[in-house]
Amino acid sequence: MPLQLRADVTLCETTDALVLLDGRRGRYWQLNGTAATILRALLAGATPEQISADLSRKQPVTPDQATRDTTALIDQLLKARLAEHPPHPAR
Repeated sequence: MPLQLRADVTLCETTDALVLLDGRRGRYWQLNGTAATILRALLAGATPEQISADLSRKQPVTPDQATRDTTALIDQLLKARLAEHPPHPAR
């Protein structure tokens, strides 16, 4: 399922990672390189399955670990209310 950042969350690029600013609470969230790669792919429309497969090909990580890492990041972003699933378009 697609993912988008909430309207009050700002994404800032750093040299090797991403920082998210939660404008509602004034809190910063720093993502490491792997988490940044996952989030960029999610925001570009990739599925968790596609991301996990890509990670396991490019990083020294098993497919199962890549899936757990991807799922954990999605869960954390949703729980922290930094991201949301976009509404389905009306038909």
